[in-house]
Amino acid sequence: MNMIIMDNIKILSFAAMLFCSVPLSAQTVIDDFDEEEEEADSLFVPIEDEIAVTDKEGNEEVIEFPEAMTYDLDSLLNLYMSRTFLGTPGDCEMTNENPTYPKEEFVARLSRIPSVMELAYNDIVQRFIDRYSGRLRYSVSYMLGAANFYMPLFEQALETYQLPLELKYLPIIESALNPKAVSRVGATGLWQFMLATGRQYGLEVNSLVDERRAPVKSSYAAARYLRDLYRIFGDWNLVIAAYNCGPENINKAIHRAGGEKDYWKLYPYLPAETRGYVPAFIAANYIMNYYCEHNICPMNSGLPAKSDTIMISKDIHLEQIAAVVGTDLDMLRSLNPEFRRDIIPGNTKPYAVRMPIADIMKYIDLEDSVYNYRRVELFTKRAIVDVNDDLPTYSKKRSRLGRKSSRYARNRSARYKRGRSTAHKRSKATSRKKSSSKKKSRRRR
Repeated sequence: MNMIIMDNIKILSFAAMLFCSVPLSAQTVIDDFDEEEEEADSLFVPIEDEIAVTDKEGNEEVIEFPEAMTYDLDSLLNLYMSRTFLGTPGDCEMTNENPTYPKEEFVARLSRIPSVMELAYNDIVQRFIDRYSGRLRYSVSYMLGAANFYMPLFEQALETYQLPLELKYLPIIESALNPKAVSRVGATGLWQFMLATGRQYGLEVNSLVDERRAPVKSSYAAARYLRDLYRIFGDWNLVIAAYNCGPENINKAIHRAGGEKDYWKLYPYLPAETRGYVPAFIAANYIMNYYCEHNICPMNSGLPAKSDTIMISKDIHLEQIAAVVGTDLDMLRSLNPEFRRDIIPGNTKPYAVRMPIADIMKYIDLEDSVYNYRRVELFTKRAIVDVNDDLPTYSKKRSRLGRKSSRYARNRSARYKRGRSTAHKRSKATSRKKSSSKKKSRRRR
């Protein structure tokens, strides 16, 4: 089984961040896209972190958006993957017009999505669909283009653990398909693993390596985590809610609701962001299937050339590889986002480093040159340090302050000794007086 998984990882890695082909006209792509986005800005209100929903009784309730729904599109477009392999829509004509449909049409469309999970419709789900099809329509265009790199990887990880493939859209509301995304509470990567959970599922995190950023490893870890959550709750809506706020909070909500295990009935007892999490997930499934009906065009994507991994058992800096092998440093960083400071700590243990296949052959031939290139500049930590044990000059000729300090110490010692001697004499005198009084008392008797 493990061999099958490893083979699948190698195959699918072609679709996930394999960036080594000739880049497109990146700056032109981003500039054109920015102009279209400026037009959209005039039609839609600025990004908010929450929405207000009115319940049946007329009470207003605030629901927080998942953090990825508030990300700045410019930051996504400046990722290496976006700059190099994504371009503005070509044949598809993307306009700012967002058609409106009756409620029955949204219900019918959701019901036509082939899914194991329940994709129900209500007013809250509609608000999130409106968000994706309106203010976030250009972010959706970006994510549709980026999906070409990531979705095959997500699907294979989910298929390995026999999970519903609809879960492949979970990273859309978690990270907006940004492998370097970090939330305000420290969740990291495409699947937004917290530190403790990531380590629990085998992802290494230290000062140099953060495997929560690695697309392949984090996807398989996320699939295992989702499988374990389903074993606990047995309901997919509760599973993705627990993925957001933790199983402990879902158990508390179930307890407060008197044992009820329906997400929509637990709704009032959930944290504010989790109340919007399942609706956002349903809306993400909708918009990724029905984007054409809302005049949203995917960004064009160019699939990169094939890459493979090589095991490195020495401390190597990515700058060394890029300079000696003659490859792009940003591309190496995108292929290996788990190396936080561009350092591969191979002395600790062997690490798999991904490169274009042609560059792997060059690396093998030039490995010694790579290792020695600018090594002193790039690795400044010392393994052995000599201690300066020469006597300082001021120890031979003590300063006036030093002499005063020594004299003070001697005087203090002398006072202490005199004090002890006086106390001892007083103690002896006291004992003599007691002895004399006892003798006089015996004589009287």
